[in-house]
Amino acid sequence: MAKTPFQVEVLTPEGEVFNEEVEMLSTRTTVGSIGILANHTPLLAMLDPTELRLYRSESDIVRFAQGEGYLQVADNHALVLVEEAHEPGDLDVADLQDRLSRAEEALRECESGSEAERAATRDKRRWEAFLRIAGGGTSA
Repeated sequence: MAKTPFQVEVLTPEGEVFNEEVEMLSTRTTVGSIGILANHTPLLAMLDPTELRLYRSESDIVRFAQGEGYLQVADNHALVLVEEAHEPGDLDVADLQDRLSRAEEALRECESGSEAERAATRDKRRWEAFLRIAGGGTSA
């Protein structure tokens, strides 16, 4: 049975990445995974790095490696504002492994409780999630 479509926009600081109707949106918030269908109650949530899935239909799924950001749902419209969003095929595993290594090194050198520690922890989580996505797995 077909689901009712609703509008989804995915925006990064570089611009619009996606703007179409979908039947379902699936992502991860800071408190867990979430699926959004048409007519969802209004929602504002913080997003964690994960695989963002946009279901045009059960068999037509658009996927992105999603960075940190926010999800707003209102009036049958979802707005995904994220630091970055990449198609899984565009991810470079070697580059991600290098970024993860640098984040782990930065984390070892940070003072406990510092802003630098929070930034390094955030980077480490992002690169770990992106590596899972690049490897064909998901982090949602």
